[in-house]
Amino acid sequence: MANPYRDLLTTPGVMGLVIASSIARLPQAMIGIGIITMLVQQTGVYWLAGAVAGTFTLANALIGPHVSKLVDQRGQSRVLPLVTAFSIGMLLALIMAVYMRASVLLLFILAALAGTMPSMPAMIRARWTQLFRGKPQLHTAFSLDTVLTELAFIIGPPLAIGLSTSFFAEAGPLVAVLLLVIGVTAFLLQRQTEPEVVMGGGGSSSSTLRIPGLRTIVLALLAMGVIGGSIDVAVVAFANAQGWPTSASFILAAYALGSMIAGLTFGALRVSLPIEKQFFIGILVTAVTAVLPILSPDVYVLTGMLFVAGMSFAPTMVIVMNLGTIIVPPSRITEGLTWMTTGISIGVALGGVVSGLVIDAYGARAGFGVAIVAGLVMVAVVLLGQRTLRASESYAEPIVNN
Repeated sequence: MANPYRDLLTTPGVMGLVIASSIARLPQAMIGIGIITMLVQQTGVYWLAGAVAGTFTLANALIGPHVSKLVDQRGQSRVLPLVTAFSIGMLLALIMAVYMRASVLLLFILAALAGTMPSMPAMIRARWTQLFRGKPQLHTAFSLDTVLTELAFIIGPPLAIGLSTSFFAEAGPLVAVLLLVIGVTAFLLQRQTEPEVVMGGGGSSSSTLRIPGLRTIVLALLAMGVIGGSIDVAVVAFANAQGWPTSASFILAAYALGSMIAGLTFGALRVSLPIEKQFFIGILVTAVTAVLPILSPDVYVLTGMLFVAGMSFAPTMVIVMNLGTIIVPPSRITEGLTWMTTGISIGVALGGVVSGLVIDAYGARAGFGVAIVAGLVMVAVVLLGQRTLRASESYAEPIVNN
């Protein structure tokens, strides 16, 4: 039996893309938590640390699609060097401002400006789409990409925290900036896989969110992000309530491990169901497994429950990305993929906040209830949006090969 991953990795240009993209996606996982750790170490004020990091994350989520729209119009090699350089300058200014104990207002301004950092996951997925659009390898490529993203978020936050707590407060963000320079440079040197600029037809000046199917996907991903964000906070609270705070690390690792194993397995399969049905099944399974954590009596059962729950996450993300490449025109693919990333990022942040409020009011276990409600909302969104998903395929433009 042929190994789809071996076939993928032997495609010209793919190995270089995998290596470069693995470095380029790490800063996205490090900078937010790095800012929090840096500010806590320097000031001891937790609300300020969370608010400044939240400003960066929100600005990045809102500005990212506009940067990606420019990339679609001008090309990655023309836009990314300038935008990345500006973002790096603002990040370094923020680090310096924290070191110099500058005013709180300046910290917020610099964090917002640093949010111009390009969405590297979207840039990477745009390259996978360029290489394999309409081919079975795209399914495998998105599976590998999802697993590498999971790895980045397993490695990145502990690395940023460890650097700032072991050396000096600014060490985590500084290393993240260095990795951003190295990663984006290495990524741009992979010219063989860079997407060509596709001259799109009508309405290319408007947002891709005008495509009804994409709105459905983004809303579903927002709810999916709420599940992930709420579980992160609820696990920490549950571990504390059980008198074993450090168990949160291996519980969340089990959640990620389940997702990674399922993602790699799913990437080796060839599914014949229509993509809209795959999407609904993935969303439904994610919603059903979101019920499992609240049933856990202790950290051991919770670890197993979250391993099972995590197994739906990566496959559903792969299906979503495949669906996005079908309904979003080639001339606007990076912007479309970035809106998907924005949806899940905002959801994760929202889930953390709501879960925290619920836990404060009703206790640790109640935090898992937020994930259950988000799962129900997600299923409702997809059920209501099934017709728009099918209709929106008519928006797709033919692929133009220059």
